[in-house]
Amino acid sequence: MLRSLAPAPLPPAERYRRGSRELRRVNLALFVAGLTTFMSLYCTQALLPVLSHAFGVSPTASSLLVSAATGTLALAVIPVSSLSERFGRTRVMLVSSAVAAPLGLLLPLCPSFPALVAVRTLQGIALAGVPAVAMAYLADEVHPEALGGAMGRYIAGNTVGGLAGRLLPGFVTDLAGWRWALGVTALVTMLLSLAFWALLPRSRFFTPSRAHGGSLLRHLADPGMRRLYLVAIALMSMFVTVYNYLGYRLIAAPFGVPQSVATLVFVMYLAGTFSSPAAGSLADRVGRRPVLLGACAVAAAGLLLTLAGSLVAVAAGLMVMTTGFFAAHTVASGWVGRRAATGRAQASGLYLFSYYLGSSVGGSAGGLAYQHGHWPATVAYGLILISVALLAAAGIRSVVASRVREA
Repeated sequence: MLRSLAPAPLPPAERYRRGSRELRRVNLALFVAGLTTFMSLYCTQALLPVLSHAFGVSPTASSLLVSAATGTLALAVIPVSSLSERFGRTRVMLVSSAVAAPLGLLLPLCPSFPALVAVRTLQGIALAGVPAVAMAYLADEVHPEALGGAMGRYIAGNTVGGLAGRLLPGFVTDLAGWRWALGVTALVTMLLSLAFWALLPRSRFFTPSRAHGGSLLRHLADPGMRRLYLVAIALMSMFVTVYNYLGYRLIAAPFGVPQSVATLVFVMYLAGTFSSPAAGSLADRVGRRPVLLGACAVAAAGLLLTLAGSLVAVAAGLMVMTTGFFAAHTVASGWVGRRAATGRAQASGLYLFSYYLGSSVGGSAGGLAYQHGHWPATVAYGLILISVALLAAAGIRSVVASRVREA
């Protein structure tokens, strides 16, 4: 009897597992994506005083160069995530980065302040594709046992990008002016975008579906999802409030540090670079709920420490708070992707909308606390928000009989 010469069928594709070469490539690609996205998103923040002087606008007007980008990104993440359900994760991310990178090159060429705001508005819309889809892509392609760690590494890229986007333009401005600062930043993000395009593996487990409002409504109807979105709003409101107004405290008595030194508080973002992957990996091993609750408690302890009268203690408190915040953000965002059986990009889009809603609305509301009660009132406001996040996280496990084990 003749043996068949037909080749044996290939084994079915398997999601990327911890320790595999393919997962390392995915982690690197998404780290680079987070780096370039958040460098672009926050590249004007450190330059606001310089740009205010250059164009003769008030500090409030100058802040539009940040809020125009973050606000339009928040509005765009949900429709962009819906597009990815129809046209694919990798396609949307690659198109997003391909459009956003050239827009950055237009910033140093802008002749007026309204032109700068207009380009930043377009840049926010273009940048939305990566954060709106990255978490869903990871949830599709990465094995559940390694999803938390992969999500943590992506968020670590976000933290490094946010830090670099604030520090690099500031350093270049001192040497060559703000136009060169934005130009150099745009060139760096262009090179990073090229690396992202080369590294990102194509989707293997994505199944196209017709995006519609029903998926959004299903996610909003899930009490566990609603609690995760509330965690995002509360924690981001606290986090942005602290970084917005701590500088005012450091410049005033009794510390009286120079403005240039006060801006170095953003270096504390590096704490999130380490805590994000660590928290994600820990959540993979012991469960998401206990790690999320623990991260919130760490953030609260750090916030309390900033009440101290010692500059060293304040710096230590800020580092601890930042560590807890990014750990909690990693676990909560990963939990959204794991919990959503369908419409994962839309579930992640709702999470990011909540996240940036907290940044814009909750962060501004924190200014009222600082205005009326200075730093003690600001800390009290932040602790209330952390308490809201703790209560929301504590109830997630019991609200639904989940399709998958949640913790």
